[in-house]
Amino acid sequence: MAVSVRKYVDCREFPSENNCSLKISGTEEEVLAAASQHAVASHGHQAGPELTEMLRSGLREER
Repeated sequence: MAVSVRKYVDCREFPSENNCSLKISGTEEEVLAAASQHAVASHGHQAGPELTEMLRSGLREER
């Protein structure tokens, strides 16, 4: 069974008015789904392809 690489997105790497420090990690799909929900609920972003691509560009591999 192949082990997928864990990815993460860290709010500290994005500008925010509330200085959010949340870090979300998991599979790429899990992170994008959770981070999108968080970005909409906590940061007022609009859900959609542009948000997904912004988040995808911020994905990093866990070491």
